[in-house]
Amino acid sequence: MADTQQVDPKAERTVARLAHRISAFAKAHGGAEGQVAHIGERGARIVLVGEDGGWGDLVAPSTEIAQKAVEKSGITVHESFDGEFAAKVKTGPYEWKRMAGIQLGG
Repeated sequence: MADTQQVDPKAERTVARLAHRISAFAKAHGGAEGQVAHIGERGARIVLVGEDGGWGDLVAPSTEIAQKAVEKSGITVHESFDGEFAAKVKTGPYEWKRMAGIQLGG
C-alpha cells in the first residue's frame, strides 16, 4: 500500500534550515539545550542555551516545524523554561543594562 502522506517541501526546507542553525549554535557553544514555546499566530520560539551559558532564540512558523527542527538537530529539549534550565543562562553587562533601560522606560 502506498504512503499517502503529503510532504510539504517548503516546510521541510524550513525544518532543515532551522536544524542547521540550531546545530551551528550548539557547535559554537560546546553543546546546547532548548525549549519550544508557542507564541500565537506568529508560530513558535525555540530558545537555545549553550553549555557555555550563551543563549539565543529562533522563531519557527509553527510549533510542529519547531519540534521537528529540534528533533533533527539532536539537542536536548525541555518541556518548560524552568529554574534549573534558566539557571544555565549567563547574562553579561549588555543584558543587564538593556533590562534596566526597559524598567526605567528607556
